[in-house]
Order: sequence, then C-alpha cells, then structure tokens
Amino acid sequence: MPQRRAPLVPALVATALLLVAADDGDTVSSSRPPADEGPQIGVPLRLVRCTDWNLASVEERHGTLRQLKNFAGGPVVGGGPHPAEGMGAVLEDGQAYDLLSNTCKQNYARAFKLYKIYERGASFAGHRKAE
Repeated sequence: MPQRRAPLVPALVATALLLVAADDGDTVSSSRPPADEGPQIGVPLRLVRCTDWNLASVEERHGTLRQLKNFAGGPVVGGGPHPAEGMGAVLEDGQAYDLLSNTCKQNYARAFKLYKIYERGASFAGHRKAE
C-alpha cells in the first residue's frame, strides 16, 4: 500500500506568510483609527506587532481587527490609468482572530507586523469586503 503524504502546499504557504510578515517595508499609511472602531491596541496600525497583540485585551484585539479589516478592504490602487482597481480582500472576524492568535503565540513571530500577517492571510483565504 502506498504511503500518503501530507499536502505540501498549505505548509509552504504558511511558512511563506510567516517569513514575509517580518519584512520592514511599511506600506500602511493610516496611523489614527476612526473613533467608531472601539478600543484598539495603543500603537499606530502600521507598527502593531505580535508582541502588542499578545499583551492586548480581547476588546483591544477586536478593535484592531476592525482597523485591519477597514484598511485591507479598502481600494486597491493600480499603476494604470484607473485610480482604483477594486477592493482588497478581508478575512471573517473569527478567521482573522485565529490567524493572528496562532501566529503571534510563536516566539519567533513576536516582531511580525499584524497588517502583513492579515493581508497575506486574506490574499489566500479572504473575500472582498462588502460595501
């Protein structure tokens, strides 16, 4: 009987997400969240790292998830003649919470930026944000 192997693609995708999430090339421009998003981690979105996530309360985590969803689900700007090429991909709230919690509990991930983890996860498993 042939031996079954575990699917390699999901493991490679997860590894790539974790490695790229540590990149320091910031592209998030919004540092002040809208007031209606509730409590957030007390760091500008472009700077929030796994260490901040791990120290945050559940309410702060959910407020930060709303920030991430609003940012990632915003207009995708293209390089062509059209100013916007559509809307970005987002994760369901439960998916996003689990992704960040599972990634950030790893000791090596403490400096990973949340928006990079979120956007890369949404690019694989997300959907367009409902308007």
